[in-house]
Amino acid sequence: MPLCEQRQVVVLVAAACCAFASVLYSVSLRGRVDAAAANMGLPPMNNRWPSSLLASSLTAAAAAAAAQNIDLGWYPPSGTSINNLTAALNGQGVYGFIFNTSDTPDEQYGTYNWCNMPHVRRSEYVKPPAEYELKYVEVIQRHHKRTPYASNAFPVEPYRWNCDDQGLYYYGRPFDGDAKQPVEGFWKGYISSVNPFTPSGWIGSCQFPQITSGGLDDSWVHGRDLYEVYHDLLGFLPGRGEDWRAKVAYRVTQNVITSQVAGMLVSGMWQTTESVPLMIQAANVDSLEPQYSCSVGSRLFNTIKSSSNADWQNHLDAAADLFGHLDSLSGVPPNDSGFHESFDHYFDNLSARQCHAKPLPCKLENGTNSTACIDQATADTVYRLGQWEYSQIYRDAPTSLAASSTTYGIWVAELTEHLRGVIAGKEAPIYLHNLAHDGSVSRLLSILQIDIMVWPGMGSEIVFEMYERKGNATGPGPCGSPSVRARRAQPSRRSQGEFFVRVLFGGQPLKSSSPSLGLMDMVPAETLLAYFDGLVGENASLVVGKCNGTLAL
Repeated sequence: MPLCEQRQVVVLVAAACCAFASVLYSVSLRGRVDAAAANMGLPPMNNRWPSSLLASSLTAAAAAAAAQNIDLGWYPPSGTSINNLTAALNGQGVYGFIFNTSDTPDEQYGTYNWCNMPHVRRSEYVKPPAEYELKYVEVIQRHHKRTPYASNAFPVEPYRWNCDDQGLYYYGRPFDGDAKQPVEGFWKGYISSVNPFTPSGWIGSCQFPQITSGGLDDSWVHGRDLYEVYHDLLGFLPGRGEDWRAKVAYRVTQNVITSQVAGMLVSGMWQTTESVPLMIQAANVDSLEPQYSCSVGSRLFNTIKSSSNADWQNHLDAAADLFGHLDSLSGVPPNDSGFHESFDHYFDNLSARQCHAKPLPCKLENGTNSTACIDQATADTVYRLGQWEYSQIYRDAPTSLAASSTTYGIWVAELTEHLRGVIAGKEAPIYLHNLAHDGSVSRLLSILQIDIMVWPGMGSEIVFEMYERKGNATGPGPCGSPSVRARRAQPSRRSQGEFFVRVLFGGQPLKSSSPSLGLMDMVPAETLLAYFDGLVGENASLVVGKCNGTLAL
């Protein structure tokens, strides 16, 4: 056989192996998704939360995602029990979701766990084919589990909540080594026997909110798991004995609970307790929480949660008896708008207790617990309605995309700047980790138009992985004709650019309802960048105008 033909055979075999690897990759993804569905007691259907992770073939997903014309329209999520009001009101349980522990059994990992959501970890992570080289990772996550917010307390709480098993450290340290150094002072809450004013709601040594000791432990494990994937498995991050500080960065919001999580997460990743900078933007302009002013976006969200939205008003009307029952047991006045404009307050109050193995509350009679208590069935109904509300706010309402892209557009523009920097070969951190809130993650899921929306639980994580495809040449092959790899690549829109983005939610590729995005597994970078630019403008050029109403939505 001539040498030229021998080379062609070798190339053909290599191409076949690469294609087979892609098939195995896809099959592995589908198997993990179906397993997650089974763990939730659900079939592998397109109308359940786990199906947001369903994988089609790698080539088909890429072709669908790389459409020539980027569609910026809003597309509704799949119809599921989550966004079905009848199921939310009258169902049983909470779709197999976990609300009472941070620990998910390994064989069930991937199940929605409000107390500690599934994230990227080595045992479930699916490596892309070898032709893709990881170039950049950006993570945005919700903080881990915490005490409730003070505003979500009942007027009189039936028991105390103490946090004596940890300390919240507050002190300043000069960087000049010759300067005087501080003691490591931490806050220790106490109740004065003299102060006649007793706060309403939660009583105890905790701050409300603060990350609990259990949440701190979850944060440390989260960091360790990320390191085991991006260093141990992929060899992407530097080792702990190397100059990792030059390669990674961490960002937090003005809310101190994100810094509490960051301290433990960084320790879990790098096995260090030394000082590490946490980037933070100024109050009232921070894009990560977000805090910047956006009157149009705020008005859109407020309208979704008002009587002008028939779906929203119908759900409040249908839940009137449930609100009355909860009020009678909790002591919350029926005219307390915070507790009755949505189920947010009751959801946080009850779920925080259960995540920390505290009992559901009972009605107080003469300052003593009675036998009339909020039972598990009632709590489950609150959780189902909370899930329905988040789907309505961030996905089901047609204006949700505009509301989210205006109020979170600056952070999205910052992300696109980072991705463009990678493509341009700029020197920058190869890993950026953002510690944020449920409102941050929800807005981003809304912008990505996730196919099945859930309320992002504690530690919820979205990961953007930027890959460069190696060997994407289109020149002549060894015999003067186009190479087999080039010929194989030409029909697929995947070959339109060298860079591709994989977006993971719950540790697996996110499925979008948008036809421009589809299954977000190796979406051409130019497709994702064009989608983001169309919504918020390059360098956030559209955000201010859309927020103040001078630009059309």
